[in-house]
Amino acid sequence: MEIVEDIDIKAFQKDLIDWFSREQRDLPWRKDQDPYKVWVSEVMLQQTKVDTVIPYFTRFLEQFPSIDALAGADEEKVLKAWEGLGYYSRVRNLQAAVREVKERYGGKVPDTPEAISTLKGVGPYTAGAVLSIAYGKPEPAVDGNVMRVLSRILLIYEDIAKPSARKTFERAVRQLIDHGNPSYFNQALMELGALICTPTSPSCLLCPVNSHCEAYEQGAAQELPVKSKKKKQKTVELAAALLHDEEGRLLIRKRPATGLLGNLWEFPNTEVSASYPGERGQLQDYLGGEYKSAPTLSRLPEDIQHVFTHLIWNIRVFAGCLVEPFELGDNCKLVSRAQLAEYAMPVSHQKILKLYDEWRKTP
Repeated sequence: MEIVEDIDIKAFQKDLIDWFSREQRDLPWRKDQDPYKVWVSEVMLQQTKVDTVIPYFTRFLEQFPSIDALAGADEEKVLKAWEGLGYYSRVRNLQAAVREVKERYGGKVPDTPEAISTLKGVGPYTAGAVLSIAYGKPEPAVDGNVMRVLSRILLIYEDIAKPSARKTFERAVRQLIDHGNPSYFNQALMELGALICTPTSPSCLLCPVNSHCEAYEQGAAQELPVKSKKKKQKTVELAAALLHDEEGRLLIRKRPATGLLGNLWEFPNTEVSASYPGERGQLQDYLGGEYKSAPTLSRLPEDIQHVFTHLIWNIRVFAGCLVEPFELGDNCKLVSRAQLAEYAMPVSHQKILKLYDEWRKTP
């Protein structure tokens, strides 16, 4: 089915690529076309802003400069390098896929859609980005930026929140893509969405392809893309405790390998009711295991809130001293403050630690 109509494709390609050649941002993953570096950057850029990714990308490549380095790395070190970037399943999948590349493909990232798409965590967008940018293959790389840009240029009113819409935009890219320079074409669409054709207040007068844009011609840019509202975030009430022994070591535990924040380390915590008042008697009703070894717990004066895309954590924070004898639960460790820096922790628990340090300094 033809999606692209009434557009001079050659002129559109030229205007778009010429603009990108002049105006592209100086980003570290654009220094060369190494497939591994392109892959790492695209995984990091999922759901994350460019300015946030830049220092992470640089540090990550310093520690794991090659397929072999990441494949052979200890998972704890990899998670620590990713700490704070969020969506940790991305890096666990990346490492698993890199190990498969080393074993099955001799350390060379596959250069066909069929092979690269079988790797863990590699969806259509990542596959298209690596194939087009690193290997010059005319494959679509459709992300939110690209869907927004093309919905306006081609006047596509499909709801981009629906998975089926991606197929429509992939077909559109296949009709528009410059086979002579698919790398610049795909990057230019992404760059245009990031800098010019933004979600709100697009800079249509500055757009290098406004002469090809149906939404600009019809004054409909603000109406597009069509995107249905997300479901309301679920709020979860939690109680967490920083428990230390007589030597000052803190108790941490490892989260399950699967699910949210898998294999990261955290302070013991549990879900509580929204009406939970936070007194000691009530606490024992909610908390077990490690908490029962701390006969006195102090509630810190502030709570922590951490927002995920689908979830909000409201965390009440407690502190207490472990009293002998006590047993460490499964996947638990006592670590010094110096050792704590070696363990990857979610941002929410880094906030808890900062709050605890400030509380301890208070006279």
